[in-house]
Amino acid sequence: MLRHLVRRTSSIRAAFPPDSWQAFTACLPRTSRFMVGQLDAVAASAALHPIHPPNHSRGLTTGTTLTGNAASNIHAASAESASEFLDDPGLLRDEAYVNGKWVKAKGGKTYEVTDPATHVVIARVPSMGAADTRGAIEAAAAAWEGWKQKTPKQRGDVLRRWYDLIQHHTMDLAKILTLENGKPLAESRGEVGYGASFVEFYAEEAKRTYGEVIPSPTPGRRLVTIKQPVGVAALITPWNFPIAMITRKAAPALAAGCPVVIKPAEDTPLSALALAELAERAGVPPGILNVLTCPREHAAEVGLELSTSLNVRKLSFTGSTKVGKILMRDSASTVKKLSLELGGNAPLIVFDDADIENAINGVLAAKFRNAGQTCVSPNRLLVQSRIYDEFVSTLAEKVANLQVGHGLQPGVQIGPLINPGGLEKVQRHVHDAVKKGAQVVTGGDLHALGGTFFEPTVLGDCRPDMLVFTEETFGPVCSVFKFQAEAEAIEMANATPFGLAAYVFAGDVGKGWRVAEAIEAGMVGVNEGMISTAVAPFGGVKESGVGREGAKVGIDEYLETKYLCLGSFR
Repeated sequence: MLRHLVRRTSSIRAAFPPDSWQAFTACLPRTSRFMVGQLDAVAASAALHPIHPPNHSRGLTTGTTLTGNAASNIHAASAESASEFLDDPGLLRDEAYVNGKWVKAKGGKTYEVTDPATHVVIARVPSMGAADTRGAIEAAAAAWEGWKQKTPKQRGDVLRRWYDLIQHHTMDLAKILTLENGKPLAESRGEVGYGASFVEFYAEEAKRTYGEVIPSPTPGRRLVTIKQPVGVAALITPWNFPIAMITRKAAPALAAGCPVVIKPAEDTPLSALALAELAERAGVPPGILNVLTCPREHAAEVGLELSTSLNVRKLSFTGSTKVGKILMRDSASTVKKLSLELGGNAPLIVFDDADIENAINGVLAAKFRNAGQTCVSPNRLLVQSRIYDEFVSTLAEKVANLQVGHGLQPGVQIGPLINPGGLEKVQRHVHDAVKKGAQVVTGGDLHALGGTFFEPTVLGDCRPDMLVFTEETFGPVCSVFKFQAEAEAIEMANATPFGLAAYVFAGDVGKGWRVAEAIEAGMVGVNEGMISTAVAPFGGVKESGVGREGAKVGIDEYLETKYLCLGSFR
């Protein structure tokens, strides 16, 4: 579809006199004007690869990239056109936010943020390192006293204003999110609403950080507990939900009285900077919310600074188990309070008494959101043998009809994978499965659009010795396994070191409850594919992490319980 649009745009442009095209595009609506600019840039690059038909014997391949002069020609106009695309261009920031000021990196260097669908550069942001991180931590530590002395209601009022601004700017935030992440605009709007719900919830929950009065076993004493903020919190967030993962961490921290230093993912810093802009407008004081942008090559030194600083008393991270273990190890040197939401390998079990249509709808909702790039995405579909063939064929028919394209195009349901590394992993998993006997029922290859687009895929006849069973694929691939009995399904579901989310579809409520209790996961959806909400705790077991986010327990992650013993009562 993208290739067709590029050609169509070029042919329309050719029909205009050279001096008339710019005047024509200036009359278009803002969204259309931006898309034409993006398509013009891709067409000018001459870097789109030829379309190859699916060929599973090709092995691993890479997609479209923009290189050399072609990429350079795009850079200058991209950020300007992106800002014009917004109703409020002030939300597209290209500087980091530290101590209430928009700042550059101490070394003056920047790195590029690109649209994963077109590889066009959207912005250049500061390339920050350890020295910048120390400055942000110091600013947060200096501001902490004033923030924690505010009443919970005062902090809640600031959060409420932040929530209102996020809601008011939903569409602009969604556009920024889609441009840097690639997910369809409708999904981005949903994420903005989901992210805002955490700010709303903790604006109210700030007033409910209750202590306790404990009956004393000794006459003349009164025993009480109070809750106090833990201190500066370092928040390291992923690229797949660049708005919601920040608000899910920052909102309870701010409500509890903790200043935050946020390091967003290198691929998606613009959403974080837009949230910082709105936080500033909402009245969050200088030093209380800080955002550091850093490229992949500086991530380790920034993470080390955050995890070993004596001024940082809490660290919250969402990302891979590998990185989580490194942060956990480094944080041990200062015995930090930790929240780690790490990798998953979610099973989705479908019993033969389940409502098949509901189960398939659950798969489509949970699996293909953000092109399968979510930590709670069902990675292993376990289907009972009696309904296996019917389930696979019906699912494949639905999956084959999913619309793939740029997230800003109407009707698109699947965007690109975030970067070439993500694409390589998906290709490697599919290649391994096919080599070991899996059947490609639909999809299974690079999409005709090229780049990092991959066809929505269903693999049948999968086995536990395949990578799609042992590793998290993180892409639009449904790997379907067959089981005979309930005990076998539970054993397969638990045959992983991870335990974040799981799903069970069954007609018998008792069976659904029994299996949900037996599965080793922090969250289980029973006859439901969409389980995330601000009012319920989110987190995993085993190597999927420690701690919980969301719900009333989420604010406790940023609080310490202090016990007071009052004597001399007569």
